[in-house]
Parts: sequence; C-alpha cells; structure tokens
Amino acid sequence: MVRITCVEPHSRAARAGIAEGDLLLTIGGREIEDVLDYRFYLADTLVTLECEREGKRFAVSIKKGEYDDIGLGFETPLMDEKHSCRNKCIFCFIDQLPQGLRETLYFKDDDARLSFLHGNYITLTNLKDKDVERITRMHISPVNVSVHTTNPDLRVFMMKNKRAGEVLSYLERFRDAGIRICAQIVLCRGVNDGAELDRSMRDLCTYLPALSSVSVVPAGLTRFREGLHPLTAYTPEECRAIVAQVDAFGEECLKKYGTRLFFCADELYVKGGLALPPDEYYEEYAQIENGVGMLRALSEEFAIELSFLAESDLPKTARTVSIATGVAAYERIAALAKVIEERVPALTVKVYKIVNHFFGESVTVTGLLTGKDLAEQLADKALGDQLLLSSTTLRAEGDLFLCGMTPKELSEKLAVPVRFVDSDGAALVEAILGK
Repeated sequence: MVRITCVEPHSRAARAGIAEGDLLLTIGGREIEDVLDYRFYLADTLVTLECEREGKRFAVSIKKGEYDDIGLGFETPLMDEKHSCRNKCIFCFIDQLPQGLRETLYFKDDDARLSFLHGNYITLTNLKDKDVERITRMHISPVNVSVHTTNPDLRVFMMKNKRAGEVLSYLERFRDAGIRICAQIVLCRGVNDGAELDRSMRDLCTYLPALSSVSVVPAGLTRFREGLHPLTAYTPEECRAIVAQVDAFGEECLKKYGTRLFFCADELYVKGGLALPPDEYYEEYAQIENGVGMLRALSEEFAIELSFLAESDLPKTARTVSIATGVAAYERIAALAKVIEERVPALTVKVYKIVNHFFGESVTVTGLLTGKDLAEQLADKALGDQLLLSSTTLRAEGDLFLCGMTPKELSEKLAVPVRFVDSDGAALVEAILGK
C-alpha cells in the first residue's frame, strides 16, 4: 500500500472521490508496491482502485484512455525508497567526491526503476530473480546496464561484489523476453581495455537484436582518489588507439548487423585530437546522454537553426555575449561562435575555457564545472551583456551548482546576467541572439 499525497483538482481520481491522505491498496485486485506496479496496472481503460480512509476500505472504478493518468500524486516518484548501490566499483565517481558537498550527492543509487523512469544505468547486482521476472512480465524497456566487462571474474574485481559476474545471465533473460538493452562500458586503464574490451564487444553481440547500443566511456577521475584503486587517465595516444579499436569493431558490426552498436564517448575523440565522426555515424544518437555524439548533435542543430533564420530575425544593434564551457567542449563551442559572428555582424561572442580545479584538471566535461571555478576564472574577463552557461552545471531543480553556489550568487559575483542553456544547438543559437 502507498499513501496518496496529492489529488489533482478536476482529475478522474478527484471526480471518483479519492482524496489526499487515502491509502492506495490495489488496482484491479493487485497490490501496489511501487511506481512500476502503479503504471503497469493503471494502463487498462477501466480500472478499479481499492483504497482505505480512516480504517475503512472503499473501491472506485474509473474509465480512461489506455495510458491516461488519473491525477494521483505520491510522496516520492518511486512511491518508496530508492535502492542504494551495493558495489564498491574501483572507478566510482561518488567515492571520488570531496567532503563538504550536499548530502544527496553522496547517495549511490542502483535502482532498476530509475533506469526505466530516468535512463539511469544499473549494474544488475541489486536484482533478484523476482525482479527480473517482473521486468520481463511487465515488458519494462529499455533496461540500461553498466556492463563494463563480460569477464565474470574481472567484473567481480571491478565492482567488488561477488554477484557481479553471475548476474550477467540476466541479460540473456532480457534478450529472450524481447526487452531492449542499452549498455555502457566504463574503461579503466589497464583493467578492462585492450583484449578484455575485444572480448566484451564480441560477447555483447550475442545479445542482439535486443541490445540496441553500447557506449565506451573513459572513467572519470578526480583529484580525490586517496586510498582508492590506483587508476590513471588515458594519454592522447591511448585515446586514439581505443577509438580505432572500437570503430574497427563497429565497422564489422555495421556490415553484419546493420548497426555499429559500439560508440566511443566524445571525450575520447577530443582528448585524442581526432575529428568528430559525421552525423550519420551516430545513427539514432541512442547514447547521447552518455556523452556520445553530444558535440556532433550540437553542431548539427546549431547549423540547422542558423539556416532557418531570416534577415529580419537577426539583431541590428550591437550585442556581446560570453560563453563559459569545459575543456572538452571548448574548441567546438569556439568554432560555433565564429560561425554565428560571421552571420550576424552586430554580434560578438566571447568563449572562455574553464579548467576544473575543483575536481581536478582531468575532469573536462562542462556538466561538472562548479560555481566556484566559474567565479574565480571569469572574475577579470569581459563578459558583455550576458553570460551563457550550460544547464547541465546545475542540479535538476536548477537552483544549485555542485559546490552549493546559486546562480544568483554567481551573477552577483561577476556583475553580469547569467542565462542557462539546454544542451541543444537550437537553444544555443536563441540564447546567443538574446531570444
């Protein structure tokens, strides 16, 4: 049972007489434990809800569209507590955080329901047979899996969990049930790369056609690794070798299966000094949230949006904006700034590269920049009429940087209005133009 904390006014649930504070017991006679049960059993066009109010049970029937909501809200999106991670991965980013950050940043989730709802990646070690049975029965898809290696013993070593190897068998059950699988391999130098990466790529092909894509991403390493497994960052030469290895295997997959299947993160191309692949290389951009194809997509969207602009849409009065970005995206953002400056003579776009001193210089992605680094490195810069920052630098609520600084505090420190922009080329064009 779960407690109802909100009933939307004039919703189907409100019209049926359900009230805030009621307990939801069953839907269609089936007990409700969490959001997966709720969504699955609510999909029918006629649903009967059994509720309890002040110790008395009552039932209501509601007619609705097959996937229509009925207007109930609960204390948490999952309707119960998140499942925490039981691994001790040698590359875990949370273990590399400094002390003194927000408490919520230190929570490690490994919850299959978050994979379904928000695209989080799970390791499978938290799943029991009954969980796998429920996923296959409800046909929850896709399931995003942090594979890292298909070598059972190596997976146990990397995750420090004795179940890490055996639970790979769940992938077969997902495949056989027609559940779509997205996977990621976080590469650790000298651990799961080289021949082990070849093995993992070969083994993962056996999960086709259920397996839709695999991202190959280098482990993020901060300067706070004291007492942790000794890992070091890849050199530019090694990044180029990894890209060559993955792309060669991807070419074979393309010939055999009609998809590359394996895609390297942008970071490997940037650090290796390689040109980004063309738009068609990324197929459906299935791994863009994992940093795969993000820079290419940004460029394509930027160019398309710019091509749609009529002369009447372009500003005629002088406008100067600044963009602050991480090291990995700097060259790409600077190139886009030149393109739009050439198109709009009244426009000046200054692009500033921000080095991540907070987490360490090896952390180059924009989303991990802090307000502290931004404030310190932009303090003496000419920022113009407005400073543009990626919305990924803020937590989901949009009110705090990782260091705890607020957007308002940063704006006041730099004496400039700050605008946050989604990771989208069209949104960037609009922000630069002040729309």
